[in-house]
Amino acid sequence: MFDNLSDRLGGVFDKLRGRGALTEADVREAMREVRIALLEADVALPVVRRFIDGVTEAAIGSNVLRSVTPGQQVIKIVNDALVEMLGGQDVPGLDLNAAPPVVIMMVGLQGSGKTTSTAKLAKLLKEKQGKKVLMASLDVNRPAAQEQLKVLGEQVGVATLPIIAGQTPTAIAERALHSARLQAIDVLMLDTAGRLHVDDQLMDEMKAVAAISTPKETLLVVDSLTGQDAVNVAQAFSGQVDLTGVILTRMDGDARGGAALSMRAVTGKPIKFAGTGEKLDAIEVFQPGRVAGRILGMGDVVSLVEKAAQAVEAEDAEKLAQRMAKGQFDMNDLRTQLRQMQKMGGLGMLAGMLPGMKKAKAAMQQSGMDDKVLLRMDAVIGSMTPKERAKPDLLNAKRKIRIAKGSGVQVQDVNKLIKMHQEMERAMKQIKKMGGLSGLAALFGKGGLGGMGGGGMGGLGGGGAGGLGGLGGAGGLPGLGAGGAPDLSKLFKK
Repeated sequence: MFDNLSDRLGGVFDKLRGRGALTEADVREAMREVRIALLEADVALPVVRRFIDGVTEAAIGSNVLRSVTPGQQVIKIVNDALVEMLGGQDVPGLDLNAAPPVVIMMVGLQGSGKTTSTAKLAKLLKEKQGKKVLMASLDVNRPAAQEQLKVLGEQVGVATLPIIAGQTPTAIAERALHSARLQAIDVLMLDTAGRLHVDDQLMDEMKAVAAISTPKETLLVVDSLTGQDAVNVAQAFSGQVDLTGVILTRMDGDARGGAALSMRAVTGKPIKFAGTGEKLDAIEVFQPGRVAGRILGMGDVVSLVEKAAQAVEAEDAEKLAQRMAKGQFDMNDLRTQLRQMQKMGGLGMLAGMLPGMKKAKAAMQQSGMDDKVLLRMDAVIGSMTPKERAKPDLLNAKRKIRIAKGSGVQVQDVNKLIKMHQEMERAMKQIKKMGGLSGLAALFGKGGLGGMGGGGMGGLGGGGAGGLGGLGGAGGLPGLGAGGAPDLSKLFKK
């Protein structure tokens, strides 16, 4: 979402870093460019003014201009201001501190993704917090709205209130409360009706439901692709309903990001969750510090570690850790790593979360490479026999031709994959010479690389050698700087 803004700010800060000393004029010129970048990103004008004034005042202080690294100091000030604009470091999570059933009321306009977000949040509460959840659709206006929530409930394994035709929203809310008490439900989620625009009828209905259910959380769902209109909608709702937070949907889209950057400052309501895709697990707790890091090209390693922990099976990680300790790494291991990368969102997602990988991500996009490259690499490995996967040294010219035909690629693509494997295998052997993972971790101090994960550099995978296609242990994404490995942007390019 923030790619354009991130590119613009990256250019501004590259200039600042390149200068040994900064004058007040340099800072003011940089802030003018930042101002333009924020306005182009559709951030609200009053928010931009406050942001630029605050940053400029802090950045032209003598402590910054006379410091050893003034450029870095200015960037830190901008980062801190961005975090504050997005809601500060301590964004409150869901408040479930009440006698069950705790009611969460979902509100918003039609088409904002309210029903899907309800199911996503219910899945998150069930799987992450172990809550017993019941969902109820109060939308009697939109055709098949109640059936949609029922289907989504079946997909995420969360119960939904049985549908009774002809009931009013308030009657459904009363029945949902009664049912939740009988079933000892922890969290009751009410998916209210939406409208095409904010009107009195919509607000009256929400107020009536709120009076009956007394929700602990009232979450407004808005579509981030609508830009400043999303902020306007949030303002309209917050003036009528006692909102406790916002869920921004479609944060994986190509919008300019103004809604996310303006929402907290304009409405005073925290962004609590962000929808990051169509899948029912594509919802994240909104973390201002992490989002600011992504905007400024600093990466988001913490989210990367969390994604790795979710994607990597502990058993697979342990097996790979044992094999790495012995200096072993065959095609089956490479295939496991590639599949983990797919689970975590693909190459673009990973590159966007890694510090310093912005140019690599741009190169990938410019070359037209997408995540199909991972599928093609998997197909090449799948076209090998079990014996060939276990012993890649068997791959002679005749076998390579057969594998290329079987996977629909060129022989040179097979060779590139083999070279990638060889580079990663070489890295594993080097790790063995250094005393295994524990010896490697010792080079970076106790606890591995900054304590990320469990088990040295490989801790990214969650429990040992970890995943990320060799991020933990192999020195980088396969082909992106792993000791001379082939550039992924040239692999399987169509």
